[in-house]
Amino acid sequence: MRCDHTPAWQALQTHAQAFKGFDLREAFHADAGRADALSQSAPYVFADLSKNHTDTATEALLLALAEQTGLASYRDAMFRGEPINNTEGRAVMHWLLRQPAGSLPNALAEPLAQVHTTLDAMLAYAEQVRADEAITDVVNIGIGGSDLGPQMAVLALQDFVVPGQRFHFVSNVDGHELAAVLKGLKAQNTLFLIASKTFTTIETMTNARSALAWFEAQGGSDVSRHFAALTTNVQAAAAMGITTTFGFWDWVGGRYSMWSAIGLPIAIAVGAQGFRDLLAGAHAMDRHFQTAPLAQNLPVRLGLLDVWYRNFLGYTSRSIAPYHSALRRLPAYLQQLEMESNGKCVDRNGLALPFGTSPVLWGEPGTNGQHAYFQMLHQGTDVVPLEFIAVKKPTHNLAEHHELLLVNAIAQAQALMLGQGDAGGHKHFTGNRPSTFLLLDELTPGSLGALIAMQEHRVFVSGAIWGINSFDQWGVELGKVLARDIRVRMASGDASGLDASTAALLARMR
Repeated sequence: MRCDHTPAWQALQTHAQAFKGFDLREAFHADAGRADALSQSAPYVFADLSKNHTDTATEALLLALAEQTGLASYRDAMFRGEPINNTEGRAVMHWLLRQPAGSLPNALAEPLAQVHTTLDAMLAYAEQVRADEAITDVVNIGIGGSDLGPQMAVLALQDFVVPGQRFHFVSNVDGHELAAVLKGLKAQNTLFLIASKTFTTIETMTNARSALAWFEAQGGSDVSRHFAALTTNVQAAAAMGITTTFGFWDWVGGRYSMWSAIGLPIAIAVGAQGFRDLLAGAHAMDRHFQTAPLAQNLPVRLGLLDVWYRNFLGYTSRSIAPYHSALRRLPAYLQQLEMESNGKCVDRNGLALPFGTSPVLWGEPGTNGQHAYFQMLHQGTDVVPLEFIAVKKPTHNLAEHHELLLVNAIAQAQALMLGQGDAGGHKHFTGNRPSTFLLLDELTPGSLGALIAMQEHRVFVSGAIWGINSFDQWGVELGKVLARDIRVRMASGDASGLDASTAALLARMR
């Protein structure tokens, strides 16, 4: 049953009307156990949800909504390998990429064996590259899921990166990006990883061809040693002289692919064991999501909170504030994960939805964000839930710095809630602004894997409640088709049939 047809949806609408006067300060004063009731631990992640605009009664209604929409059954169908990506007729099995070998004695045993055959080969190659002292620079060329996940993870795990190798990521078709990367490299010391499932993605292949031309112009001759492809189109890679390829499967969506061969730059950066630890952390969260009761299931609680905010309290965006500089690309990664997955206006059957879906995600690392956009969070006219992500233990010995970082995160969450009511005018803070606080003990491959898997499953939950397919992305395709047409027109100057604005822009660009 679609969410808006359930009794729980109607009950939540009524509840939301009565909830308009809710105040966090009063809620904490009235309930001494609120912090404990609205906090929980999951593998590697502690979550304090108590500063959100919710309470135990709200959670109970949201759990009823989950039950009435069949969330648990839909989740179980995904873990059985059923084709829940109905618009493309595909299973959704990114979780299988982090499943231990030999642990599924059923119809998924053979796909799991294939996963580990590819994983073992990829990790062996990663160790080979790590041991090659001639390779000082690794350049990953991809876009979307072939760029954001690996780039985010390599930056996040920089303290685990092999000494003596630098990692670069090129995604934009804008030649300025590739030119800037190549400027400081030498052909004989560079490995290029070309990440494209079909080997036809226009941005990736344009950058790949230019990288190959640069390599040859610099005197490079051994393409097979300096280029590897993460693709299923082995023939197209071979046509470029690339003989080392690692593939993946159509049940792996791009934004869920960092666990697959797309994660090769991560494996080179942190090593085979580091990559296996990343997978193990994600698998631990998979098991939590799969087995924990819904009321104590962290991805479920977060996903239901997102539905409550979006559809009943009218909060249309969420800000991400990682208080760790190594997580600076996490907001961009989460943008794609959630907005590409759940930015849909029709349900799984193609029927128009009468309610909102994905919120807008945005953010910057703390404490930088405090001196940029936090002004709006504290005193702006819109209420924007903020998600803090902090790490308890640093990997450096600058103790004062880390103490300041953590106390700032805690203080900002407190300030958002308490406000400043005894001051008037410009210095008045309304307070009662919601936030979630996620805490990791350490930033390691294992904890990062768990954090990302938690976010994946959270997106699954809200998409399942809304009754949409979170695993296609048809909205990405139209612009690509039109770009091919306009590129032909750019060369010919033919503007016939175009709207006036597009025709005028085309003429000006020529």
